[in-house]
Amino acid sequence: DVKLAESGGGLVQSGGSLRLSCRPSGFPFERTVLNWVRQTPEKGLEWVATINGDGKRPEYTESVKGRFTISRDDRKRTIYLQMDSLKSEDTALYYCSTDRFGASRGPGTQVTVSS
Repeated sequence: DVKLAESGGGLVQSGGSLRLSCRPSGFPFERTVLNWVRQTPEKGLEWVATINGDGKRPEYTESVKGRFTISRDDRKRTIYLQMDSLKSEDTALYYCSTDRFGASRGPGTQVTVSS
């Protein structure tokens, strides 16, 4: 079974940082494209970032460019989302996903940014 387990969320003040982690299982990790998506009641599911199999050429939604960094460690079978300069509008439930639409995602980790 494909499983994705996110961690690292929490409550942080505006301007602060958090690092999310996701350790998938149930499929080959190396060379697999993985994504972070987030969800709020207002916007629904929103794609945040993608990392391809070799970790090069990451992609980001416009609102997080320059603030978020997606990375992967194949030895640990883990992907990360380093989030800096957090804003209140980054408050959401964050998931890692095997696609940009969140069709296959974990239970999520809550990020709350207080202003």
